[in-house]
Amino acid sequence: MSKHPHDEWSQVLFRQFKDAGVDLFTYIPDAGNARLAELAEEDNETRLVLLTTEEEGVAMAAGADLVGKKSVLMMQSSGVGNCPNYLSFSKGGNFPCLMMVSMRGDYGEQNPWQYPMGQAVDKILEAMGVMVFRVDRRDELEAAATAAINAAFRNNQGAALILTQKFLGAKAF
Repeated sequence: MSKHPHDEWSQVLFRQFKDAGVDLFTYIPDAGNARLAELAEEDNETRLVLLTTEEEGVAMAAGADLVGKKSVLMMQSSGVGNCPNYLSFSKGGNFPCLMMVSMRGDYGEQNPWQYPMGQAVDKILEAMGVMVFRVDRRDELEAAATAAINAAFRNNQGAALILTQKFLGAKAF
């Protein structure tokens, strides 16, 4: 039995990111990305960087691209609200920006403070020219991740892999 509730899909997603050449994992800690962060920290070929704010991850994605590297920014949906100005630089500079967003404020949410940002995530990302790839079920993960990876690294797009609460499970707080 797995010691972490997100172990199986996190390993699959980590392998997809790594196979795509992602070696820099930037993040703001969240239960939805905790296992991915552990896998990146344990792997000798990847680097995990703890951010103080989400938009730093957008800047690091641009910097990684400038030196021929690939990165993924892992954050909770509430952090998307911190990123629009930096996402405009990413779009204007034609830098790829791959994001993995663990949702709050959608299906099954029990904290009313999470709903406003949860309802705005897709609209904010789309307004900034970021393509959104939502995952509600386990059988959607690999295809959505592949689409997001390709959008980011083959087309120099902003791409957000959105892991919904239907997929992750709702938190009780």
